[in-house]
Amino acid sequence: MDQQLKYYRLLAEKYPTVSALSREIINLSAILNLPKGTEHFMSDLHGEYDAFYHIVNNCSGVVREKVNMLFRDSLSEKERDEICMLIYYPVEKLDMARKQNLLSEQWYNTCITRLLAIAATLSSKYTRSKVRKAMPSDYAYIIDELLHAQKDEDNNQERYHREILNTIIEINPKGFIVALAELIKRLAVDRIHIVGDIFDRGESADKIMDVLMSYPSLDIEWGNHDILWIGAASGSNACIANVVRNAVKYNTVRTLESGYGISLRNLALYAEKNYTGTPMEAALKAITVMQFKLEGHVILRHPEYEMQSRLLLDKMDLSNKTVQSEGVTYPLCFTEFPTLDPDDPYALTEEESFVIDELRSDFLNSERLQRHAAFLVDKGSMYRVHNGNLLYHGCVPLDPDGTLESVMLFGTPCHGRRFLDLCEAKARRAYHTRPYQKDDTDFLWYLWCGKKSPLCGRNIKTFERAFIPDQAAWHEEKNPYYDYYTQEDTCLMILREFGLNGSRSHIVNGHTPVKTGKGELPVKSGGRLLVIDGGFCKAYHRTTGIAGYTLIYNSHGLRIKAHHPFETVEKALEDSLDIHSDNEIIETEAHRVMVRDTDDGVRIQSEIEDLKQLLRYYRDGIIEPK
Repeated sequence: MDQQLKYYRLLAEKYPTVSALSREIINLSAILNLPKGTEHFMSDLHGEYDAFYHIVNNCSGVVREKVNMLFRDSLSEKERDEICMLIYYPVEKLDMARKQNLLSEQWYNTCITRLLAIAATLSSKYTRSKVRKAMPSDYAYIIDELLHAQKDEDNNQERYHREILNTIIEINPKGFIVALAELIKRLAVDRIHIVGDIFDRGESADKIMDVLMSYPSLDIEWGNHDILWIGAASGSNACIANVVRNAVKYNTVRTLESGYGISLRNLALYAEKNYTGTPMEAALKAITVMQFKLEGHVILRHPEYEMQSRLLLDKMDLSNKTVQSEGVTYPLCFTEFPTLDPDDPYALTEEESFVIDELRSDFLNSERLQRHAAFLVDKGSMYRVHNGNLLYHGCVPLDPDGTLESVMLFGTPCHGRRFLDLCEAKARRAYHTRPYQKDDTDFLWYLWCGKKSPLCGRNIKTFERAFIPDQAAWHEEKNPYYDYYTQEDTCLMILREFGLNGSRSHIVNGHTPVKTGKGELPVKSGGRLLVIDGGFCKAYHRTTGIAGYTLIYNSHGLRIKAHHPFETVEKALEDSLDIHSDNEIIETEAHRVMVRDTDDGVRIQSEIEDLKQLLRYYRDGIIEPK
C-alpha cells in the first residue's frame, strides 16, 4: 500500500487539482472513441530512394484516395493529378509552376484552399492537440486557425480567415503551401513500419535513413542487411568486408564514399597492384578474398556457430583448379589468389591488414553512419507485436517436422520468441560495447548469414556463387519455415508463441521476394501471412514482375498494394505520373476499429483507471489536492 500511495503521490504532482485531473480523464476518454490511425508497412527498400520517397509521399495511394473523395465531382482527373503532385513534391512543383508562369494570386488561393480542405478531412480522426503537434512550427498557429474556421451569423470568421489567406499570399505563399503539404502527408499515415532491409543493392540507403529519422512515429524490424551495417558500424571486420563487397558488386559505392565518407582508395590501390581486370573487377576480387579470410576467422573462433562447411579456402586445389564443397569436387572459374598462403589460407597479408584496418577506422569514425546506426538500434528490433499483428523480416526457425526449432544459444537451449529475444539482446550489447568486444560483434556477422539466424533463414553459398560455375553448387537450403509458412496451422502456432490469439491477427513478413510474374501471391495461409517484399530493388523487377508491395492498415481494415516500377521524380513531375498501384483488400472490419481497440487504447484505458483512482483518493482525503 505504501508503494501504491507513493506512485499516486507522484501522479498527483502532474495533476495537482481535481479540475486538472477531470480534464485529463475527459480528454483521454474522448481519444478512445476516435478511429485508429493509418499504419503503413514497407519492406526491403534496398537503397531505392526515389521509389521509396514517392511511396512515402503518396502514402501508398492514401493521399490520392482522399483527393478523389473530395474532388472527384468538381475537378478533372488532370487537376486532381496536379494537386497530388503538389502534395508529394511541393518545392519542385512550385518551381515548375514558376517556370510555366502559372503563379498568381488566384493560383495560390485555389491551391491553398484545396490543400486546407484535404488537411481538414485527414485531421478529423485525430485530436486537435495531435494535429497541432504534426504541424510545421512556423505555421502551426495559422494552420490551426484556418482548419477550424466556424461560420457565424455575420460572417466575421469568414472575413477574418479570408484576410489571413490574403496576407499569406502577399508575404510567403510558397512556404505555407510546403507546410500544408507536409502536414497532409503526416496526417495521412499515423505510423510507419519498416519490416527490414533498408541497405544494399540500391545506391541511396543513406538518403532513406535521413527521411526515416524525420518521422515522429516509426519502428524498424531489422533485416539481415540492416544488421550487417550495424555490425560494420560496430567495427566487425567480417561485416565491413561484406558491406564493401556488396557496394562494389552492385556498383553502389556512392553510399560509402559520398554518403558516409568511407574511402575505398586504399582498396583500389591494393587491388590494382595485386589483381587483374578493370578497377572495379580488381577491387571486387580483392575484397572477396579478404571477406572469405575474415569470415574464416569468425568461424574458427566460434565452432558453436556450426558453419565449418563455409571454410572453403583450405579446400581448394589450385594446381587442379578445383574445390571441394560439401563432399563434392567442383571446377573453379577463378584461381587468382596471389595473397593466399597454402599453409595458412585464412591469414591476411600485411597489405590486406592495412586495407581492412583503414576501412574499419573510417566506419567507426563516420559521424553520419554512426548516427544512422544508432537510430537503427534505437528504433529497431528483431520483431514487433503491434495492434494484434506480428512483424518480422526473416523467419521463426522451424524443425523439419514444422515445430519450433530448438537452438543452443550462449549455452541456453531456446526456441521461438525466446530465441529472437536473446538474439536481440546480444545484438544490442554488441553495438553498445563496440568496438572492443570481438565476441559480440562476431555475433552480428552470424545474424547476417548464420545457418540458424532468424534474419537469414538459409545456408548461404557466397563462395560457390563467386567461384564455381556449376550452379548445382549454388543451391541454398532454406529453413523449413519456408516450407510450412503457407499453412495456416503453422502461422497460428507462431502467432500463439508471440502471445497473439485473436482471430484478426496476422504475420507481416519481408525478406523473400514474391515472384508475382510466376503466379506467387503475397497473401498466404488463409490470409494469416502477408509477405510484403515485392522487390523495390530494380535488380529484382524481372524476377518479381512488380516493384514492391506495401500494406495499409486503417480503421476499415487491411489492404495490400502492389506497385508498378517508378521511373524518376523528374518524369513524375513533368507528366504528373503517380506510381500505379493495384489494390487488394485483405480484410474488412465488421465494425470500424477505434483507438480503444488498439495497443494505445489499452495503455490509455490503464491511464484512465489510474487517474480515476487518484480522483477517489482526492475525494476520500487520502491525498490532498492543491
